[in-house]
Order: sequence, then C-alpha cells, then structure tokens
Amino acid sequence: MMTTSLQLQLWWNQRPNRGFTVESTLTKQGQRFLTKLATSGDASYINNLIRRFVHSSPKSVSLTTLSHLLSPSTSQPHLSSLAFPLYTRIAEAPWFSWNPKIVADLAALLDKQGQHEAFEALICEATSKLESRSRDLALFYCKLLESHSKQGSERGFEIAYSYLNQLLHSSSSVYIKRRVYEYMVSGLCAMDRPREAEELVEDMRIKGLEPSAFELRSVMYGYGRLGLFEDLERIVDQMEEREEFDIDTVCSNMVLSTYGIHGEHMKMVYWLQRMRNSGIPFSIRTYNSVSNSCPTIMRKLVDLRGGFPLSIAELNAGLEGNEAIVVRELIGSSAILEEVMVWDSKQAKLDLHGLHLGSSYLVMLLWLEEMHRRLNDSNYSIPAEVVVVCGSGKHSNVRGESPVKMLVKEMMVNMRSPLKIDRKNNGCFVAKGKAVRDWLCLRYELS
Repeated sequence: MMTTSLQLQLWWNQRPNRGFTVESTLTKQGQRFLTKLATSGDASYINNLIRRFVHSSPKSVSLTTLSHLLSPSTSQPHLSSLAFPLYTRIAEAPWFSWNPKIVADLAALLDKQGQHEAFEALICEATSKLESRSRDLALFYCKLLESHSKQGSERGFEIAYSYLNQLLHSSSSVYIKRRVYEYMVSGLCAMDRPREAEELVEDMRIKGLEPSAFELRSVMYGYGRLGLFEDLERIVDQMEEREEFDIDTVCSNMVLSTYGIHGEHMKMVYWLQRMRNSGIPFSIRTYNSVSNSCPTIMRKLVDLRGGFPLSIAELNAGLEGNEAIVVRELIGSSAILEEVMVWDSKQAKLDLHGLHLGSSYLVMLLWLEEMHRRLNDSNYSIPAEVVVVCGSGKHSNVRGESPVKMLVKEMMVNMRSPLKIDRKNNGCFVAKGKAVRDWLCLRYELS
C-alpha cells in the first residue's frame, strides 16, 4: 500500500480545480472541514487538515463525513474526490474498525473515477482479510455489487457479478446462496436489467431455493421503472397467486412510484382504488409517490410567491384532467392523519417528517379540515396547544432552509393563522388550542 502522503499527492494532482458547497447531511463540524479544504490549493496543507480533523473529531463525525463523500446521490459529485485520502487517514485511527460496506462504497467510487490501482488494492486487502471467513467474504462482494450498481459502474458491476456467479456454483452453503441471489437480482434491476434478474429468479427455483418477496418486488420495480408495465403486472399476478406473498402497502408504493415516474395517472388511480378496496392503508410514501407525479401542484410549490390553493375545494377547482382524478382519489380519505397526527388534551401535533413538499402540502390541507371538524365536535377536548412539526432544514439541500417549513410558513401567513414559529424550536409552528379553534371557525364560516 502507498503511504498517506503519496496517496494524497496523487489524489491532489487528479482533483478537479473548482470550488464546492457542502451538502446539508453533514454535521456542522464536517461542513467546516470541507469548506476549509475547498479554499486550499496546497496538498501538504490539505494533508494536515485531514489529519487534524480525524484526530479531533468524534468517530461518528468522521464516519458521517466520509459517508457523505461516498454517496452517489451527492448534489456535488466532485466532493467524492476527497473520500480516498480521508478514508486513508481514518483507517489509521485507533478507533477504526474495518467495515465491508464503507470499503465496498469506496472501491466502487474509485473504480468509477478510473483509479483502478487504488480500487484493486482495496479489493486485495479485503480478500486477504476475509478469505478464511466465507460468509463475510461473500457479503463483502455482495456489498461491492450493490455499490457498483448505485454508482452505475458497468465495469465494476461485472467484476463483482462474475465473482458472485462463481460463488453460486462453488458454495454448498444455502445461506450464502440466498444472500448472493438476493444481491444479484436487486443489482441487475438497479442496472436496468430486470429480464436477466427474472431469469435469475427462475434459476433459484430450479436450484430448489424459493424466491422471497424481496426478489419478486425487485424484478417488479425494475420492469416498472423502465415503463414495462405489462411485465410489472405479470409479476404482481405471480405474487398474488402465491399466498405467502402479500400485496401490501410497501409493494403498492413501489407500483405507484413506477407509474408516477412515467406520469401514468390513471394507472395510479386504479391502484389507489385497489388499495382502498383491499383495505391496504395509504402511508407517507404513498402520498410522496403520488404527489411527486403531479406537475401542476409541484410547479405552484416551487415558487410560493405565485400563489397556491389554500383549501381542498380550491385545489380541486384548479386541477384538470387525470391529475385532478388521482389527487381526488388520494385525498378522498383522511386516514393518513392517523399516522402523522397526535391528539390529546395537552397537545394536538402534526408531524411532517418524512413527507416531501407536495405531500406535506396535501396533508396540511387535510389536517386543517380535520382540525376544524374535531375542534367543533364535543367528543374531542380542545388541546392546550397545537403544534406543526416541519423540521429546521438540517437535511435539506441547503442547510437551515427547509422547503416544507417555508411552505407551512407561507400557508400560515396567507391564511392569517395564529400558528407562529416556536421561539424554542424553529422547526415547529405553535399556537394555543382555543386560538386555532376560533381562527378555523371564522375561516370556514367566511368560505
């Protein structure tokens, strides 16, 4: 293995010469560290910064920062060039424990960047470390295959796939075979090769291994993502024929998501009706999948200054065509509120965590109507406090600027609501229960 200084110098020579901003998933300490790196043009200074950062940071901060740089979904892909020297320094820390997922993610990233020497060194190190532990070695290559598929790296994927394919024929362990099939099927689907994945599922059956719901859902989603809906529906039919596989909320959300990708609103309507008729509950992900596919709603929420409907009646009046039908089907029931709303004499709380911008908007409209109903129903006591939790933006694209918080604020201002940002927690809106009741009564009387 190369020394740290030489690794750093080689990395620095290949590094793109441009600035960057830091994604919000980082801790503040990690943000400051990357910001300092971005402003330096000297490799030795970078080396000292990395060394001091790892030495002075808690284990969790160092690993979170590394994971941030390894993520294929980063909005600043060139940040990933920092991952290799940072990992090298972290690996020298006394608290470091070798982690197959981190190494797999780093190896896949290096392969995608064309740093094949470093990639091969990591693989050799892992193979040497795990060669006497067959399960651990198989799991490492499974993780490597998954990492390559997330990076979309054809070369690396084929290398890992070839090894796992050999393992299927040489291993006598049922556990290893099941794990390998699981990762190979999901990996092929992630690489947009669902037909090969389905063939692999059939191979499982031939070998006497019954595929699980995970493999079948992966193939189903793989077809749907490509718009091959006849194949998707064929897999759904196969699952229904087998009593041990339920078409549940998770499976339904995957189907809705693929329909939404292609703007197939009427297919989404059919599936939502099917869920309702079968007693399959809608979830946060159901709302996210449907609302993300509604261009009219999303356009209005991108620029809040342009105005947007502030009631379900106004919303329905402003939507047209298939989009209007799918939204009406989605919000036809307020059952989702049972998942995101808490009510007792002390507090009525709506928690928007996990909801995307469009689904937060729809849930807010449903919540306002439900609040008005309950606050005027003698079966419900008036809570002392009403709280809307939307987060402060720690995980937003721009740290501290939560789109959901901005949406809720705009809605409350436009509706002249008593709900204001909490002085103790700027990720919440609060008001007295009686004030909210009086406001909603007046609002619905006027409307």
